[in-house]
Amino acid sequence: MPLEDITEVAARRITRVGAHSHIKGLGLDGLKAKFIADGLVGQIEAREAAGIIVRMIKEGKMAGRAVLFAGPPGTGKTAIAYAIAKELGKDVPFVAISGSEIYSSEMKKTEVLMQAMRKAIGVRLKEKRHVYEGEVVQLEIKTRKHPYNPYQEIPDHVVIGLATKDDRRVFRAGQTIAVHLIQQGVTIGDIIMIDAETGKVTKIGRSEEAAEKYEIATWDEKPIPRPSGPVEKDKEFIYVLTLHDLDQISAQQRGGGLFSLLFGGPSSREIDSEIRRDVDEMVKKRLEEGTAEIIPGVLFIDEVHLLDVEAFSFLNAAMESELAPIMIFATNRGITKVRGTDIESPHGIPLDLLDRLLIISTRPYTREEVKKIIEIRAAEERVKLSQEALEKLTEIGIESTLRYAVQLLSPSMEIAKSRNRDVIQPEDVEEAKKLFSDIKRSVEELRRYEELMLR
Repeated sequence: MPLEDITEVAARRITRVGAHSHIKGLGLDGLKAKFIADGLVGQIEAREAAGIIVRMIKEGKMAGRAVLFAGPPGTGKTAIAYAIAKELGKDVPFVAISGSEIYSSEMKKTEVLMQAMRKAIGVRLKEKRHVYEGEVVQLEIKTRKHPYNPYQEIPDHVVIGLATKDDRRVFRAGQTIAVHLIQQGVTIGDIIMIDAETGKVTKIGRSEEAAEKYEIATWDEKPIPRPSGPVEKDKEFIYVLTLHDLDQISAQQRGGGLFSLLFGGPSSREIDSEIRRDVDEMVKKRLEEGTAEIIPGVLFIDEVHLLDVEAFSFLNAAMESELAPIMIFATNRGITKVRGTDIESPHGIPLDLLDRLLIISTRPYTREEVKKIIEIRAAEERVKLSQEALEKLTEIGIESTLRYAVQLLSPSMEIAKSRNRDVIQPEDVEEAKKLFSDIKRSVEELRRYEELMLR
């Protein structure tokens, strides 16, 4: 008989639609870009150039150089950079920052850039550990009187039996492992793994043979099969960390003076250069031993013109480093001053750094491309458009900006809902346009009331 107080409810999924969540890749067939593919529309030459960059990165031919996306606002520079990251693969680190992020009161500019660079370099570490793994078929925890409290008992040792499909062993282990077993709540029928060196116990799950069958079960309650092979074995573990992760681990191990002794953390958010040198040496040694592998990642700096001459000088030198990520920059500036100087330069970037960049230009979208992009964004945001409303938004995208037209999608949908419709009509778009100004109308309003504005 079913329980009456348990009722089934429809699953409700909470999602957030990002500006580039619809992008799945560069949309290439070989090195030729399709007009519409993987969430991207148009920008054929820029996407084909990006495809060549992806191949160069995979073949390790990007050392000492970087990529610059240059074009007017709203022409897909950031979108193509994200598409490059998608093409490189899931395990490839991708770190995106804005040029303004380096100006922090807590850290030096070069430290912010250095941490971003090292976050963009992955390290796949391989480690062999001597372990005992199997299903617990016998468990006897022996206790003794507490030395300072005769009324309390503490674990003394444990007799534990482990079984796999091919082996069965019984062990006697000390107090450390006994305490770990109690802390993990291990019982007969659990599948566990014990590290022979540290005594750490890891509870993997419940054996299929011993598990109760639950109609509703969490991930750790779902039964798993009993392991095969011997109980005692050498097992290889793979960890994927970034160089910045290794820097932080090393800094915490070394401590940070009195603060670290009292609270267990480094006293400063900045990491000493000596620590980084030691981490680099450790990684290089592991690479020679074959127990580590470098995963080159991508550091994407949007609005790169906001960096100053000191930051540009640092990046120029960093490109020559052995452990440097792939750097991708984006800017919408033309001829402008290099921040921190009186020198004017293309894109606000010093000429010595520009010489190292592969520059990819993006151009304004055509009417057909604007229309297709609005269609894709409407589908991503789960907004239904009538053909007339689509044409109206396309006109707005041509007259004003593509970003403004895309921004009107959700307000137009809300207006349509208030009128008991689930499809946006042209009058809904017109009402949203009336309520929300574009840049041109906003400037006109400011000029109209200029005398009332604060100066």
